[in-house]
Amino acid sequence: MRTITVGTRQSALALTQTGQAVELLKQLAAEHGIECQFEIKKIVTKGDRILDVTLSKVGGKGLFIKEIEQALMDGEIDIAVHSMKDMPFELPEGLVVGAVPQREDARDALITRGYSSLDELPQGALVGTSSLRRASQLQHRRPDLRIESIRGNIDSRLRKLEEENFDAILLAAAGLHRIGWQDRISAYLPPELCLPAVGQGALCIECRSGDAFILDLLGKFQHEPTALAVRAERAFLGRLNGGCQVPLGAYASISEPNSGEEPLLTLTGMVASPDGRTMLKEAATGTDPEALGLLVANKLIEQGADRILAEVRE
Repeated sequence: MRTITVGTRQSALALTQTGQAVELLKQLAAEHGIECQFEIKKIVTKGDRILDVTLSKVGGKGLFIKEIEQALMDGEIDIAVHSMKDMPFELPEGLVVGAVPQREDARDALITRGYSSLDELPQGALVGTSSLRRASQLQHRRPDLRIESIRGNIDSRLRKLEEENFDAILLAAAGLHRIGWQDRISAYLPPELCLPAVGQGALCIECRSGDAFILDLLGKFQHEPTALAVRAERAFLGRLNGGCQVPLGAYASISEPNSGEEPLLTLTGMVASPDGRTMLKEAATGTDPEALGLLVANKLIEQGADRILAEVRE
């Protein structure tokens, strides 16, 4: 019987979503007569160690995965469970996305001190987020809001909401759902108001490209509609060379195809200036996820998105 070692960050959310993924993998293995057992290995990443600096200043994507990927390449673990929104476009040689399970809620969630919507927040309200993407879209809608960086895991951010005079904070709805804290959500921000991060709400199960046993098991865990949507969003990300340090968002929805037809994807992409004054947004529909991602990104580049992103990076 093979023991499969699963690598994960050690935050409560990471351990919860990894535990949920492992339980589903156990069920799939049992259903298909695959003999294996699982053990979870906690790994500390750079993003977990540096909590007093905004994500945009620490560096881009990869902050929460590099040490875990190194453990994969070194053979210390067999699979890694990541939040897809933390994944850079390029993976290290020898590593692949083995499965993309079914997506949780992709939206951002507003958690407030007694207010029921973004529009209900008082003039000049203090809102906490470490995401330039969220901050720029909030300020585009509500230029009066004061945005302040807030880092840490979900429970520490919720604690800061109470202790540090924030009127509201923004978190990914998926994380709150996974740990059973959805009752803390004051309002969901629809994609039309706040486009989520690329891959938000989805998990990435990463493994070595040469491990046939693991690839066979993970293939049974793949949720094809989610995988297609994420491929479109990540193609958009790759074309714009985006990361955590730039105000960029994308969300792909997928319609149920008629018999014999390919699923139809609708992708909306956004690039904004950090202050929210300039907001570029485009949408397109198609059946090829990579071509769709490139199409939407190129439409934004024609409007000057590459110049905005270059200025932000500088």
